[in-house]
Amino acid sequence: MADLDTARSDITRLLRVGSGVDLAKIDTSATPGFDGDKAAGEAALAAGAEEVANLQEQLYAASRLGDPRSVLLVLQAMDTAGKGGIVKHVVGSVDPQGVSIAAFKRPTPEEEAHDFLWRIRKRLPAPGLIGVFDRSHYESVLIHRVRGLSTPEEVEGRYPMIVDFEKELVASGVTVVKVMLHISRDEQKARLGERLERPDKHWKYNPGDVDERAFWDDYMDAYRVAIDRTSTDPAPWYVVPADRKWYARLAVHTLLLDALRSLKLEWPVAEFDVEVEKKRLAAT
Repeated sequence: MADLDTARSDITRLLRVGSGVDLAKIDTSATPGFDGDKAAGEAALAAGAEEVANLQEQLYAASRLGDPRSVLLVLQAMDTAGKGGIVKHVVGSVDPQGVSIAAFKRPTPEEEAHDFLWRIRKRLPAPGLIGVFDRSHYESVLIHRVRGLSTPEEVEGRYPMIVDFEKELVASGVTVVKVMLHISRDEQKARLGERLERPDKHWKYNPGDVDERAFWDDYMDAYRVAIDRTSTDPAPWYVVPADRKWYARLAVHTLLLDALRSLKLEWPVAEFDVEVEKKRLAAT
């Protein structure tokens, strides 16, 4: 386990990025911090699943006694990069009652009538929960920048708003883990092709994904700018190579496990006399 913990530490360190990140230089098929194969990666993921589940239960138990803390996992990626697989294989090890998942699609008319953070605030995880954002407030500086859904001035003004928002979250007890699943253009094409070849995957295919591929370089630049402007010490960004699904799942699992471990959770001390209650129970 010591070797595995060392690998986890390396993964977290190597995936963290800040200003000046060059996404083009990141090998999307690499496995930073882990030198094992797919079987070893899946075994490492399984080995840590119970600890993640136990830590989340401790987090939830602490919240019942007033602990305000929670964890928010933000997943951003191009389509087919594996967000759904992360939710299933990583977050899926946790008791469903301890997880809050929000998938942000096109804003509704009601949501568009408010500022871009309004709908985000409504879906933040309650104390004791692990929140997962399948896409997030970053859509307002990604697709809005690429597709011109907002003016350049509006997009520029959102970066400092996001930084302030995330600092506010951290100050209130939310541990923020921001992940970009970094898939290559060729791998996305292969995954879209697989969806077309398999009838059981047709429901996942969106013709609009092909249209968006024409803007690939623009999206990569938008991600670069977003990471450059919003990766902070309280809420850093992690870029996870995602061409190998097994590695992406292990990496995000590691980041989530690190976040939970950093809270130094303990089981709440009973607010009643345990021995007295044992005697009372035995007498019934």
